Amino acid sequence: MKLQFLNPLYERPGPIASVYLDTSRDIDEPDRAIQLRWRNLRDGLLAHDTDHATLDAIADVVGADRDVAGRHGQAIFAAHGHLLLAEVLPEPPAHDTARYGMLPDTLPLALQHAPDIRYVVVVAHRMHTAEAGDGEDELEVAYDTGSWPMSRVAPSQAPQRRIPVEGWPKEAEQLISELADSVDRDGTEVIVLSGDPWATNSLIRLAPRKLQDRFVRLKDSGHWRPEPGRALLETGLGTLFAGTLPDHDRQQLDAFLAQRARRRDDVEGLAATVTALQRAQTQALILNQPVSEAPPLWVGTEPTHVALSGADLHAFGVPYYWEEPAGGALIRATAGTRAELIAVTRDALPLREGLAVLLRYPGT
Repeated sequence: MKLQFLNPLYERPGPIASVYLDTSRDIDEPDRAIQLRWRNLRDGLLAHDTDHATLDAIADVVGADRDVAGRHGQAIFAAHGHLLLAEVLPEPPAHDTARYGMLPDTLPLALQHAPDIRYVVVVAHRMHTAEAGDGEDELEVAYDTGSWPMSRVAPSQAPQRRIPVEGWPKEAEQLISELADSVDRDGTEVIVLSGDPWATNSLIRLAPRKLQDRFVRLKDSGHWRPEPGRALLETGLGTLFAGTLPDHDRQQLDAFLAQRARRRDDVEGLAATVTALQRAQTQALILNQPVSEAPPLWVGTEPTHVALSGADLHAFGVPYYWEEPAGGALIRATAGTRAELIAVTRDALPLREGLAVLLRYPGT
């Protein structure tokens, strides 16, 4: 998974306020509950000398995701009175947190983006309506694209279309063209079909070979219309993508396993990870989920200024350095050296200290 979405957080110097807040709306009086949570976090930020302009920038967007139904959260980042980033989270944080420090607390947000699987959903329902001519059948077609799991709460839904059944073959040809463009342009890996068997079968028959192995069917539950702000077929997609990684990440894990077989001490564990990031040698940072708590790291002003001790950075000639939580330090170094992030469960691939790297230059 690429981390460019974090770039706005590293374009300004710190200190930066990082807020993770449960903004679920499946409770009584959600607005009141959200404001109480924010008040507690705000008091903590004030105690750590956060300026009022930055607190006001955060307060302006707290709870602004009210058009998203159900359980979810917000990640909000601000500095020097300016909002840097605000994202709706598909899962509320386990605990509301707020931190004011030189580096943003980006690890929880990065993990909510993983595994970042590009997909398209097409749902076609046959409807019999008296308004349609002599009561002839129509197809109601819904089309949705996204990157799982963030698109659970940020879907890009196209308008639903109603099409006479006899017009479906022509419409299906156009839809196949759109799907092919999505694969070429966006790297769509999975095309999920649900609804009327005749309509979905005709899509598969018309599809070129490059689409054939991307089709997946989901059982039609009969309740396909999403809640406000939620993804189409969200529950089915959750089951489909559980424990799944994008093809690119699986290929990188295969390459990592080959490297680990030859030189395990250079690619696994905290020390090896920090060394690779110092040298901008990391192709991908690999993390076990759930994430293990690591000791703080020492960092400087550049992404590659990361070390196990301040003495190490001093020896490298870094004039100014300080301690930061390991998660934020590792993610900044990963994003700043254009490396990628792969999150994998311990059951699937246990890692020493929960950390590893795929090296860009394995021969060095």
